[in-house]
Amino acid sequence: VAARVLLGLSLEEKQFKDLAKTFEQLVENLFSLPLNIPFSGLRKGIKARDMLHEYMEKAIMEKLQRKNSEGHSDALDFLINSAKEHGKEFTMQELKESAIELIFAAFFTTASASTSLILLLLKHPSAVEKIRQELAECHCQPEMNLDKLSRLRYLDCVIKEVLRVLPPVSGGYRTALQTFELDGYQIPKGWSVMYSIRDTHETAAVYQSPPESFDPDRFGSARQEDGKGAGRFHYIPFGGGVRSCIGQELAKAILKLLAIELVSTARWELATPSFPEMQTVPIVHPVDGLQLFFHPLQPEILPESCLPENIKGGTLDNI
Repeated sequence: VAARVLLGLSLEEKQFKDLAKTFEQLVENLFSLPLNIPFSGLRKGIKARDMLHEYMEKAIMEKLQRKNSEGHSDALDFLINSAKEHGKEFTMQELKESAIELIFAAFFTTASASTSLILLLLKHPSAVEKIRQELAECHCQPEMNLDKLSRLRYLDCVIKEVLRVLPPVSGGYRTALQTFELDGYQIPKGWSVMYSIRDTHETAAVYQSPPESFDPDRFGSARQEDGKGAGRFHYIPFGGGVRSCIGQELAKAILKLLAIELVSTARWELATPSFPEMQTVPIVHPVDGLQLFFHPLQPEILPESCLPENIKGGTLDNI
C-alpha cells in the first residue's frame, strides 16, 4: 500500500515480495558495526541499499519521463512537482533517498508504534476503560472524522504516552552547522551528532511521575508535561526542529483510529506465558513478535452509542 500510495508503484506480487525482502535486509542492518567485509551486517546493508536505489531509479525515471506531470498522484510526484514550482530540481540521488525514507516512515515505524500501542493497552486495562468511557461520552461513533478525533483528549494523551515510553525510533542524526560546546565537550562544525530519543524521554526532569511508568495523565490539561513550559526537546518521538517527521499528524491519527477500533470491538490477551522482550534497534519491536488472542467484545460492555454499526442491537458481524 505504501509503495503504491506514496510512490505510485504498481507491483506484481513477486516484485512486492522481492522489494519487501530487500527493504527488510536494509533495515535489519542499519546499525551495524562499521566493518565492510564479506558477510558483515554493513556489507549486507550496503548491498540492500544499492539494490533499492537501482529499483527506485528505474521507477523515478519513468515518472520524470511522463508527459503529463501536472497531477500529484502520489507523494513522490508531489515532491518532484513542488520542487519544480520553487525553482529547484532534485538530483536522482536525493529522489532515491527520499523514496526509501518515505517507505521506511510509512511502514516500519507505523507498524512499530501500532504494536507498542496494543502491548501497552494490554498491560494497562484501566487506560482501555477510560478510552471506552470517553468514546461513550463524546458520541463520536459510528461516523468518525478529524473534528471528533480531536475532541478525544484522553485518547490523545494515551497516544502521546505510548510514543514517549516506546518511541518507534530510538534516536537520530544531525550535522553540526557550527562548532559548539556541550557539557564541556567541543563539537566541531561538520561532525555528525546522534541524539537519543529514548534516553531523553527517560531522563527529562520535566516529567513529574516516574519516567518509566505508563501515565497518560502526564499530558493532560492539569500537567501538560509536553507543553511550552516543558521546553522544546523533552518530548521528541518524531524528532525535533525543522527536520522533524512531516507525517507525525497522520501517524497519530492512524494510532487513534486503531485504538478506537480495538477498544470498541475486541478484548485481547497474551498467547504466550509472559510479555515479550523488546528490542530497540533499528526500530522498537518484540523480539519474537507479539502473539495475542483477540475476542469479540460483548455488546453490553459498551453503551450502544459507542458501538460500531455491525454490533449494535446485540448482533456481531464482520469484526
